[in-house]
Amino acid sequence: MPGWQSYTELLRDEFTQLREEGRDLRAIAELEEALSQMIDSEEGLEDHWSQIQAVPSFSNFKFYEPNNLNDIRRLRIDTERELKIPNDESWLYDRLYGAWLGRCIGCALGKPVEGFMESQNGISSKDRIKRYLEAISPSEYPLNYYFPIHSPAEDIVGKVDCAPSTREYIKFMETDDDIRYTVLGQMILQGTGQDFTPWDVAATWIFRLPYGFVCTAETQAYRNLVIKYDFHAGAQWLNGPQEIDCDWTSTFLNPYREWIGAQIRADSYGYAAPGKPELAAEFAWRDARLTHVKNGIYGEMFVSAMIAAAFALEDPLDIVEAGLAEIPKTSRLYSDLRKVIGICKKYNLEYNKFEEVLEEIYTLVGHYHPVHTISNAALVVAALILGRGNFERVVTLAVMGGWDTDCNGATAGSIVGVMAGASKIPKKWKDPLNDTLYSGLADYHPIAISECAKRSIAIVKKIKKGARRGR
Repeated sequence: MPGWQSYTELLRDEFTQLREEGRDLRAIAELEEALSQMIDSEEGLEDHWSQIQAVPSFSNFKFYEPNNLNDIRRLRIDTERELKIPNDESWLYDRLYGAWLGRCIGCALGKPVEGFMESQNGISSKDRIKRYLEAISPSEYPLNYYFPIHSPAEDIVGKVDCAPSTREYIKFMETDDDIRYTVLGQMILQGTGQDFTPWDVAATWIFRLPYGFVCTAETQAYRNLVIKYDFHAGAQWLNGPQEIDCDWTSTFLNPYREWIGAQIRADSYGYAAPGKPELAAEFAWRDARLTHVKNGIYGEMFVSAMIAAAFALEDPLDIVEAGLAEIPKTSRLYSDLRKVIGICKKYNLEYNKFEEVLEEIYTLVGHYHPVHTISNAALVVAALILGRGNFERVVTLAVMGGWDTDCNGATAGSIVGVMAGASKIPKKWKDPLNDTLYSGLADYHPIAISECAKRSIAIVKKIKKGARRGR
């Protein structure tokens, strides 16, 4: 069963991952040299994987990044973990509909330029987007609407993809992993309720999510699930839950275990726990643990907690703080996002200073892969803080920051969508979608985006009543 990349690329990316998570640099260099001459196939890489994972941590690495939920919680800052929201179903529906719309809008906005995530011709990701827009007209930058399908600069910076999400053609939210995972999270909560486990996440994927729809860490973990567990006896599988060896599924042949894949799966867990960031973060942890470790897990917890807090808080800084309060203060993600807040404050939280802020963020976290959790979370935080609750500014800034544009647009859009509610999202952004989502998944292809919000309300009620497992 093929993985995401060839064995040579997996090996290369694994050594990068080991360096980033604080393994001994000399030991990595020695092993890298030795294995580059020994491994000539994926089977050979599998044979040596345990040896690779045994590289010791660097003794002076200043971060402590556990995977266990109890350990994570012991390393949090103190804060209020349950926030008051109105007891008004129409208010809640408007906020949940806003969340779904915001996620779809931000995703559709970023999809055409996702292919701009790498530097090209010496031009950074964010500057490729800027040049694409400015070559059309000075009025196109800063970004203020869905991307045009062509630009005079496309020979230099690249052509956009995903024509159904460009301004000339957009009529609905087209299928995308950033939306499919939100749907899958809703499916998990609908089917199992608040006591779902990684087993339920795995079962939902196997029976509802085609393998061709997954990327990076999810590809590797999906592959590991099929290898280790028997899916031929479908009824037996569905009679679970069984224990999943998440330490293995999240790490075996998986150098992408701190990339953005878990972070983009956070949303439905935040929608399920309005005003309860701690509960939202716990839901996210159960989901992320299947595929990710360390900051890959924390990214999903952070986003889910921010979404839950956005139902109760108005100040974007407070929302970011609520998210940070659910992850270890000893982690790289926490440390770098604290620095991002400092950068935004350095420029007095002024939107018109966004280019200076983005430049400093690129200097701070640009050494990570463009699909890494930390680098993209930094852009989302900057968009939220500088956007100050203005829907258009938040989603467009999240995309103008570059790197994983559809992921960041979707995540920022989800949070500011909760803050605004559907009723306050400008018609210029929501009307082109015609309240329609094509997710590519059964029962959600097509579906009204408003219907997704109604199903989210049913989940909130189910959890509030304390409903337990039941398919």
